[in-house]
Amino acid sequence: MAHASSEGEFDLVIRGGTVVLPEGPAEIDVGVRGEHIAALAPGLPPGRKDVPARGRIVLPGGVDSHCHMDQPPWEGRSTADDFNSGTLSALCGGTTTVIPFAMQMRGQSLRAAVDDYHERARSKAHIDYGFHLIIGDPTEKVLKDEIPRLVAEGCTSFKIYLTYEGLKLDDYEVLNVLDVARSEGAMVMVHAENDACIRWLTERFLAARKTQLRYHGLAHPEIGDREATFRAISLAELVETPLLISHVSAAGAVEEIRRAKARGLPVYAETCPQYLFLTSEDMDTPDLSGAMCVCTPPPRHRSNQPEIWRGIFDGTLEVFSSDHSPWNYADKIAGGPDVPFTRIPNGIPGIETRLPLLYSAGVNMDRLSLLKFAELTAANPARLFGLYPRKGAIALGSDADLAIWDPAREVTITNAMLHHATDHTPYEGRVVRGWPVATISRGDVVWNDGQITSMPGRGRFLACNRPFTPKQDLPPVLAS
Repeated sequence: MAHASSEGEFDLVIRGGTVVLPEGPAEIDVGVRGEHIAALAPGLPPGRKDVPARGRIVLPGGVDSHCHMDQPPWEGRSTADDFNSGTLSALCGGTTTVIPFAMQMRGQSLRAAVDDYHERARSKAHIDYGFHLIIGDPTEKVLKDEIPRLVAEGCTSFKIYLTYEGLKLDDYEVLNVLDVARSEGAMVMVHAENDACIRWLTERFLAARKTQLRYHGLAHPEIGDREATFRAISLAELVETPLLISHVSAAGAVEEIRRAKARGLPVYAETCPQYLFLTSEDMDTPDLSGAMCVCTPPPRHRSNQPEIWRGIFDGTLEVFSSDHSPWNYADKIAGGPDVPFTRIPNGIPGIETRLPLLYSAGVNMDRLSLLKFAELTAANPARLFGLYPRKGAIALGSDADLAIWDPAREVTITNAMLHHATDHTPYEGRVVRGWPVATISRGDVVWNDGQITSMPGRGRFLACNRPFTPKQDLPPVLAS
């Protein structure tokens, strides 16, 4: 599995590790020249700097394609992480690329949201980043002017919501966004929950004074996820454009995605750590500590977890992202001991623990191969969002984004050891085996044996390629 290299001295050589290439693991060295991978072969000559990796695993730097940081205030509160702390936490967890969200609310300009997000990120990001567009108000100007221009500038993926006041789109609006994505070659991600089910159940729980945390999960029913997933797939099928179902939590949604794939539809899906490692029981606490686990979709009954794992194994779920949405616990419970579940901000931190949790439960428990792990956490999201092979692969010419793992290192997760700006982790006290001990971003060692050697502002904006070929013709249903 040796790969040729051009002549010249290497700036960096990662020596003696098990390197996870796109075709599988190999015992080779990695030679880096400038910001790129220049050689992959055993016995490379010394570089200006050598990083020993014998007995370690060298993986492509993680690509976290679903994370929130430095978003404008939501219902009067702001997320805890800005681009400084958020990307620092990511790199300390073996992630070298993030794609957070520039969020447009009703009545706002999408262009203004993106310009604001560039300003928030430019001087703070430690690692490279792209932007998804959250489309909350698909006006004619947004659809015909702003989206095509932003896609041309490298924002080639959109997220839409089927629930949340101020963000949710009706089916007609969803069809319009899907149509623009089709003509622009962009990816549409969807938050697939049934808004009417949530509102109907919430109203009745509150009327019956059932306000405890456990009712958050009950008010976001699994059947609502299944229906919304089916509906989103159906609308994308009508327009004939690809679709990605975000943060899949429920077995019924997995089954709908699997059925769509069996019909040959270009439907993709992701899941997140909270749906494998948390359950509805973690929210159902006598005090408010369960608020640490409140997110949407919520952690489900543990009976869903085998189906989430099966979806990962059989390729129904191609992406494993964090959905890092870091609210301080103090903000979550600011309403006091009797705060109703409807007033708990939705979201949990997880950008630094995403990879170790999956490595420990997946690779180290013989559920996942190293190659499958690399695909779920780096290669697949890079492909689906127009960054591969620049990101997500250890290959000649790719950016030198790598993470060196100690596969046997046992770590007890505590919030004190993490680098986010959040005052808690829902995984406090959980023991994992396997941890990233060094991270390299574009040839720079930015994390090494507990030492941070990065600076805010070294990260660059990534103009993503169009993940699909634009289709300028009418959707077939209109052309018939």
